[in-house]
Amino acid sequence: MTALLDIFTYPFFQKALVGGILIGLMSPLVGAFLVYRRLSMIGDTLSHVSIAGVALGFLVGLSPQGIGVIFAVIAAFAIEQLRTMYRAYAELSIAIMMSGGVALASIFITMGKGTMNVTGYLFGSIYTLDMADLLLVGGVTLIVLLFALVTWLVEAFEVSPALAALIVGVVVALVAYGLVRVGLSRLKARNLAPRRTVEQLSRDAAVAKESFR
Repeated sequence: MTALLDIFTYPFFQKALVGGILIGLMSPLVGAFLVYRRLSMIGDTLSHVSIAGVALGFLVGLSPQGIGVIFAVIAAFAIEQLRTMYRAYAELSIAIMMSGGVALASIFITMGKGTMNVTGYLFGSIYTLDMADLLLVGGVTLIVLLFALVTWLVEAFEVSPALAALIVGVVVALVAYGLVRVGLSRLKARNLAPRRTVEQLSRDAAVAKESFR
């Protein structure tokens, strides 16, 4: 049993566990909105489009991640624009973007054949998360949770979105203020002194006094 629990002592597993919990909190909330808006396939679509951006980044010598994010954002806005213009065929906008993303990715990868390797971007592993990734996932999860809370207040209590956002903002500000106060109090000199060291020094001093008597 002890050997089984030893894996929790490894930093890479701790980061993977925290990242998995954050994603598990965020994904159902986002998924509920996407399914309601008939956009359940948008994640698959944006991933295909972002690969085209990654390939273009390799091709022109710019940041693959940055270009991939730009492509994904543009595709998201384009999908929403097509859904607005052609409401009777709203679902087709996702298929169009997915096909276009795959086609562009194929073209760019073919143009840079032998000079780029996008395999690392096609497949990922949660065990490779670092602290920067965790902070990014945590920030996105916090934003999603706040938006979900605002939506719940609007739907459950029939308040205006502005008032719901104000209530959530005040609560978050109070929590942040409390955390800052606790952090500052723990930074005081008396709290920074290692207790065990102080206790050991006190015992050593007592022993020294007894020896000199």
